Amino acid sequence: ALGLVVVEAAQRSGSLISARLAGEMGRLVFAVPGSPLDPRAAGSNGLLKDGATLVTEAADVSSAIAPLAGARVSRIAPLAEPPDLSAMPPPREDDRAGVLEALGPTPVAVDEVIRHTGLGAAQVSMVLLELDLAGRLERHAGGNVSLVS
Repeated sequence: ALGLVVVEAAQRSGSLISARLAGEMGRLVFAVPGSPLDPRAAGSNGLLKDGATLVTEAADVSSAIAPLAGARVSRIAPLAEPPDLSAMPPPREDDRAGVLEALGPTPVAVDEVIRHTGLGAAQVSMVLLELDLAGRLERHAGGNVSLVS
């Protein structure tokens, strides 16, 4: 990595440790400014005060890194086109039933739901989205999910 961008960091944040180490390794350190009234931005604002490069758009990073990369970066590459979800058939009833059977009031990893059902990740994600939109799914830390009790 040629540099590190800190978007939001509190005063005692792991991101600040990474930024310090990046600086010690000769990497560029960038920071996105935040409100001076927001404690979640105190660390990133402190980096700016200490000499980090101000970032307000992606071009700020690419123009600073270009000379180090040995190539001129004139623009950010466009994002890949998102997949056409309209081409994906809606989940079948037995797929829905399998996902519901794998869920309960105790949080479980989405990967575990995929293993339990034998369905593809896209199919399970679609059923979970339907449950979430219907207010029947609760999302937990670490990507775990459970049925709303």
